Amino acid sequence: MGGNIEMIVLRHFNDNDISTLRENVLFKSSDSEIIETIKLWNTFEFNGKYFEMFAVCKDNLIVGTISLYQHDDDTIGIGPEIFYVFRKKGYASIAMKQALEYTKKKGYRIATAQIRKDNTASIKLHEKLGFVLTGETTSRRGNAVFVYLKSL
Repeated sequence: MGGNIEMIVLRHFNDNDISTLRENVLFKSSDSEIIETIKLWNTFEFNGKYFEMFAVCKDNLIVGTISLYQHDDDTIGIGPEIFYVFRKKGYASIAMKQALEYTKKKGYRIATAQIRKDNTASIKLHEKLGFVLTGETTSRRGNAVFVYLKSL
């Protein structure tokens, strides 16, 4: 394994990331649609609440994303996604630790995550990072999910 996985950097997306976003996140979007999405992400707000989207980078290469979304004054939702070819290398764990520390510094006290019941890797990741299963529900997209919480 080349390089040090500790060298994961979280940064905001910019117009230079269009092709990576089309290949991995916004599959059928035009350049202008992707640029508009990046602009929306970089307002740090969604539906009147705090929202932040990060590129997870290793050696200047985007290997995934992490989104943060405010639920209430104390609670932040966290959503990691490491792109398929970069999975099982430890990137998600390092990036999640950075994002959780960042949200703690912003004053949030609880992190929450909804994880599809069939996503064993994500369940293991969250449990390894100290998230606790607190329930189950159906996501906005209609998926059966577990709800995990972590005190920050």
